[in-house]
Amino acid sequence: MRVAVTGASGLVGTALVRALSADGHEVLRLVRRQPHEPTEIQWDPDRSLIDAEVLEGVEGVVHLSGANIAGGRFTEERKALLRSSRVEPTRLLSETLARLSKRPRVLVSASALGYYGDRGDAWVTEADPPANDFLGRLSVEWEQACDPARKAGIRVVNPRFGIVLSPAGGALRTMLPPFKLGLGGVLGPGTQYVSWIAIDDLVDAIRRLLVQESVGSPVNTASPHPVTNRELTKTLGRVLRRPTVAKVPAFVLRLALGEAADALLGSTRMSAEKLVGCGFRFRFPELEPALRHLLAP
Repeated sequence: MRVAVTGASGLVGTALVRALSADGHEVLRLVRRQPHEPTEIQWDPDRSLIDAEVLEGVEGVVHLSGANIAGGRFTEERKALLRSSRVEPTRLLSETLARLSKRPRVLVSASALGYYGDRGDAWVTEADPPANDFLGRLSVEWEQACDPARKAGIRVVNPRFGIVLSPAGGALRTMLPPFKLGLGGVLGPGTQYVSWIAIDDLVDAIRRLLVQESVGSPVNTASPHPVTNRELTKTLGRVLRRPTVAKVPAFVLRLALGEAADALLGSTRMSAEKLVGCGFRFRFPELEPALRHLLAP
């Protein structure tokens, strides 16, 4: 396939481009700077600019760009940035694809577990309603921005990513320094569920969603075995052979992060039944083997 990828220099995008190229696909990367290679396509979502002509004949598109959710307190300015980096670029890309004379067969456009919010111990499926909080409303707008592509007959898939585990970035990379110093500990009550996925499995899932024509939007993309924050803490400590006796009370997190602390204290137990039902097999469905693989020398 000819596959175009946004966010190709990010944590997931870098791994995905490498894997797609190894599969023999021709990968085009959408970049915000002046293109330096024939495989680069310029776009500037802030100015609603995109080189549509180069997208003609692309068979699949993977849209991964967006500012990091875990970048600090949810000030009004940061909320505006998170929204503008997701909703507007997604709408621009969807409208552009819809206008092409030779449209792609599929658009895989990222979403996230923030769609569901705090659900306690309950399993959540793709049929569950969104949370009535900032991340829930943002996720709804983010997914709805794909509507122009849907209406044009393009198969749209919104994988709702769990917490992506990779030592190269994201939550795991942030956790490693304090855990290696023996300062890792449970956040809040520790009973909140964390839906996670090893980056190897996430890349494999996106590759599957590109070609699995029977799958439509949305799709929970996380391990079938979510764990509590306490289990995550103790397992990471065991893999690193470090103590995990520290504890960060919920009120300290709220003082430090404000509304953004909800992402750490909320409990989201996502079901992977839809993804597994389309024939996908996880390489690392269990947390400890996943961490040992990711953190191997």
